[in-house]
Amino acid sequence: MSYGASDGKKRAVATVGDVLATVLKNAGLTDRVAQAAVIPEWPRLVGLQISQVTEPVMLQRDGTLVVMVKTNAWMNELSLMEPELLRSLNRDTARPPVLKLRWMLRR
Repeated sequence: MSYGASDGKKRAVATVGDVLATVLKNAGLTDRVAQAAVIPEWPRLVGLQISQVTEPVMLQRDGTLVVMVKTNAWMNELSLMEPELLRSLNRDTARPPVLKLRWMLRR
């Protein structure tokens, strides 16, 4: 049984990654996906202490990263640290920057 083209020509087999990259590019989502990479990288980017009391949950279209925080005290402290945290999150200049952090109390 042959799985090649019926016209006898060989065709390149695309990888799932290549197909996904093309779909994301065509949908205009490549930058958003790159920008959202800060979510799984959060512990490395902000450090162990902060990552233990926070959880990034969503990146909004306007570049705002929504982060759940365990206590009001931590939320106040992190609000004061926002410029420093944004610098850390945006150190990789190859991806679009996170523009703002939105702190929400975890209930």
